[in-house]
Amino acid sequence: MTPTASGLVLGFLLSTAYGAGFHLILGGPARRITLYVLAAWIGLAVGHFLGDLFHITLLKLGALYLFSASLGAWIALIASYWYVANEP
Repeated sequence: MTPTASGLVLGFLLSTAYGAGFHLILGGPARRITLYVLAAWIGLAVGHFLGDLFHITLLKLGALYLFSASLGAWIALIASYWYVANEP
């Protein structure tokens, strides 16, 4: 497996675990887990690309910029929770 593919698989698994764990901690209806997992996927991808753009090598694991990617995922998760909590 190439380094890029292994980083993609690691990022996919990690962001899925972030989204599922976020739903497990906060609870809510079952359909919200889909929102949290999608938000974590998007946030992790954006965070990874920003880490690559700004050369943030803190906790770089293979091809994955782990620190910035994880930070992006958690920011996206908190933003999605805030968005859903403010629905009428």
